[in-house]
Amino acid sequence: MSRTMKRKTESPSLACLREEVYRANLALVERGLVMATFGNVSGIDREQGIVIIKPSGVPYGELSPDNLAAVDLEGRVVAGDLIPSSDTPTHLGLYRGFPGIGAVVHTHSRCATAWAQAWRSLPCLGTTHADTFRGEVPCTGMIGDEQISGDYEAETALQILDTFQGYDYREVPGVLVAGHGPFTWGRTPEAAVYHSQILEYISEMVIMTLTINPEAAPLKQSLQDKHFLRKHGGQAYYGQTRKQG
Repeated sequence: MSRTMKRKTESPSLACLREEVYRANLALVERGLVMATFGNVSGIDREQGIVIIKPSGVPYGELSPDNLAAVDLEGRVVAGDLIPSSDTPTHLGLYRGFPGIGAVVHTHSRCATAWAQAWRSLPCLGTTHADTFRGEVPCTGMIGDEQISGDYEAETALQILDTFQGYDYREVPGVLVAGHGPFTWGRTPEAAVYHSQILEYISEMVIMTLTINPEAAPLKQSLQDKHFLRKHGGQAYYGQTRKQG
């Protein structure tokens, strides 16, 4: 049976995931987070152990739900006639290491990538940052030559996981890979793209802030915690989640 024929027998949940991943990839373009064929979005069906991801080097205008690649957690293609993104091993490593996530995004958005190229973690200077990321967004160390010459993309995931030994991936849904660029994640493809958009926005804001005041200090911890927890904590009260009365 051909890969294309296998695609026709996919479950409704996997077909729905294809549509979500397709829309999320297009959202990267719409929100100015990618150019050319840079960047990719994937999503995972945890019950089936299948990841849907953008095919390698395909222009965004040529994408469709049907031509996205489907791979298992070992990287084997299970549906689709196109080669999956070259970053697939990084995505798979994050799915294995962060069991609570449902989607991963990689971009080369300008300001966040500038921080990655500077080998600098992104400090939390204000409440705009703290609303989404609890504390700094870390930058990994620079990858070694042995890792580069080996399974480079899988090693990139290991770098990220090693960096997150000191962070909670649920509270800091993104990372800067030194010399490379940002990865973000979330429960859904839409959420992961949103985190990429916020990361780019606050990356630019920090550049502007440090241009105005190079001595600007991180926001005090109590205010960081207040803004993060009022949206994401156990007693969160931001938005329309409370009972009316």
